[in-house]
Amino acid sequence: MRVNLDRVRELDLQDPLAIFKERFALPEGVLYLDGNSLGAQPLAARDAVAETLDQWRDELIKGWNQGWFDAPERLGNRLAPVLGAGEGEVIVTDNITLNIFKLLGYIIGQRDEGRGVVLSEGGNFPTDGYIAQGFSRFGGHEHRFLPEGAPLEAHLDGVDVVVLSQVNYRTGALRDMAAVTRQVHAHGAEIIWDLAHSAGALPVDLNGCGARYAVGCTYKYLNGGPGAPAFLYVQRDHQDGGWQPLSGWHGHAAPFDFEANYAPAGDITRFRTGTHSALTYRALEASLDMWQDVDLQALRTKSLAMSELFRDCLADLLESYGITDITPAAGERGSQVSLVDTENGFAIVQALIARGVIGDYREPGLMRFGFTPLYLSFEDVWQAAGHFREVLETGEYRESRFNVRGAVT
Repeated sequence: MRVNLDRVRELDLQDPLAIFKERFALPEGVLYLDGNSLGAQPLAARDAVAETLDQWRDELIKGWNQGWFDAPERLGNRLAPVLGAGEGEVIVTDNITLNIFKLLGYIIGQRDEGRGVVLSEGGNFPTDGYIAQGFSRFGGHEHRFLPEGAPLEAHLDGVDVVVLSQVNYRTGALRDMAAVTRQVHAHGAEIIWDLAHSAGALPVDLNGCGARYAVGCTYKYLNGGPGAPAFLYVQRDHQDGGWQPLSGWHGHAAPFDFEANYAPAGDITRFRTGTHSALTYRALEASLDMWQDVDLQALRTKSLAMSELFRDCLADLLESYGITDITPAAGERGSQVSLVDTENGFAIVQALIARGVIGDYREPGLMRFGFTPLYLSFEDVWQAAGHFREVLETGEYRESRFNVRGAVT
């Protein structure tokens, strides 16, 4: 490789975030470049879950008054600074799919002369489009797709709600949240931002960008664990606009009055539904405690430097093997590198995983490598690129075992 290892090690010596790596339980011999799909386990998570198991054993149902019940709001307030939101504007609850459904119903329900049109983006992660279609079908609304790569401006006429990702899950392309939000609002529509690939990957400024609604997950860059709860953001001035459609018990203004008729809570709590898992919330809380110490600008600087290092290490190799680098430029991407090989992409990723270099694969032909600054070093990235080079140059990806697909790719 043309990148000098001594220079790479110098970058690690200068890295202000290097101290965070020791806070994670990382498997020996693994170079983990898939934190954009599932984050690594913080060391504190194991003890936090064990303590909650002990609390369940010793305190039984009393645990609900010992931190379990108010966890959605408490963790929302812990997460808010990472998202550029204020206290009482974020709640940790349910999953992205359900939270988009809630916000679609909440927003459209407020529009007296609503056009009933929902616009989601083609080429985005499918769940956003699926739930937009399902909501529209159920409620008698119209769903439209924004064609991939098409200008948003040309597709906003008559639209009530737009669902967009800040960072595209395939390419890593980063949208200008402030500019797009202004554009959508100028057309009299609302926008729900999906922050699945930006929360914990780069500084997000929901309040500063004028965003009113957003959702996201906590199991990727935020390291909350498999199946960790999602989050939902509603700007404070827009929290008293009526019902959200999943009007569950915990979103009631007085849930323990057990009234027959529903009355939504007057704040972010109205977006809760039913009973949550104290165990999964406690694992996430252990990670969010750590995030209070993270300099988000340093995170962004290291993220871009690591992804650029990976690209530099492979720049002289990809074209000769028919691999296309579709990663946007530094200021226009999230925290991933995206490479496309429609013929051999799956096998290449499997060969890398067999060597302990874990990325992921998405159809058609997409090899994604996520760069998580809290537990990756620059030397890790350099070594991962070296393995990539060897997999190609030795041709080991052609082995039949690397074309065997499991249920999850």
